[in-house]
Formats: sequence, structure tokens, C-alpha cells
Amino acid sequence: MKVTKAEIVISAVSKAQYPKTNIKEIALAGRSNVGKSSFINRVIGRKNLVRTSSKPGKTRTLNFYTINDLFYFVDVPGYGYAQVSKSERAKWGQMMEEYFETREQLQLVILIVDIRHSPTSEDIQMVDYVTYLDIPLLIIATKLDKISKNKVSQHVRQIKQSFGKNNNVPIIPFSAKTSENKDLVWREIKKYI
Repeated sequence: MKVTKAEIVISAVSKAQYPKTNIKEIALAGRSNVGKSSFINRVIGRKNLVRTSSKPGKTRTLNFYTINDLFYFVDVPGYGYAQVSKSERAKWGQMMEEYFETREQLQLVILIVDIRHSPTSEDIQMVDYVTYLDIPLLIIATKLDKISKNKVSQHVRQIKQSFGKNNNVPIIPFSAKTSENKDLVWREIKKYI
């Protein structure tokens, strides 16, 4: 897909602030340091629409980005970041639950994981939660450029196995550095917009 227009519309912390449209939405979730911002920027072909940071845990709101006036990418706060207080983490959890459980426009959740590492217990919990809510799920295994080509299928298999009963979720290895598999990502996204 050629992205000709991409802009942030609103940063929301509650249902009252969500965009008042019926445009379909795709949520992006994952650990704080997994490369969600880099993934979004690369897939839409922008250098810095979504700010990247060397300090994880910067996304503290639901950030709605309109793409070609066709759909929204919704960047949700990353989880698993230790330097955030328990009360702050609890607030993020409530904000995300409200969004995932009430937003009818939500068509797909893209979970971003690092291909080099086994999914964390929080990643597994997220997959179980989204599956329980019956929301379609796609897993993007980023940082593909950081492993050798002959190890890719082994890493993907390891990720699949980590998700146990939910190991039928599609997994696409992806590199934000080289754009490898960007077309495959768009092919999946187009099914939901």
C-alpha cells in the first residue's frame, strides 16, 4: 500500500477522547523496547511520524494515527517497562482494557515481538487476552536484520511454540531497518481495512 497521508489525530486516555468516526482501527501492542515506533514509521514510509526514543516507555496514551484517511493505527502504551510506578502501570492497564473491550472499530491487533528473544509472559498474556476477546491477531517479529537468514525459521518456530494453544496466529518476521517483508505486512493489514 502506498501511504500518501499519515498524521496523528489525537492522544487519548479514555473512551470520551477516541475519534468520533466509524473508520476501522488496527492496534499495535508490545513491550516498551521492542520497536513499535520504528515498525510504524517504516511500514508507512515516514522517518519520524511516530517518535522513537532510546528510553523505552515513552508512549503513555492511545495514539491514533490516520493513514490515507482509510484507517487508524492505534499505538498503545508498551508494557513491561520497569521504571514506571505500579499505579501508572495500573492506569495504562485500565486504559488499554477499556479500548480493547469496548472499541467496535478495532479490527486487528498487531503484537510486536523481538525475533531474537522468546516472548515474555506479558506477550503470552496479551495473546491470550486478545484471543479471549475474539479480536484477530497478527504477530510481527521485528529486528529480523539482527539474526542470520538461516536462523529465521528456528526463531519463528520458537515464538510459535511459546504461544502454546494460540500458536496458529500468523507471524511475520520484519526489519524496520531494511523493510524486509513490508509487502507481506500490508497484505495482512489489507484484509482488515
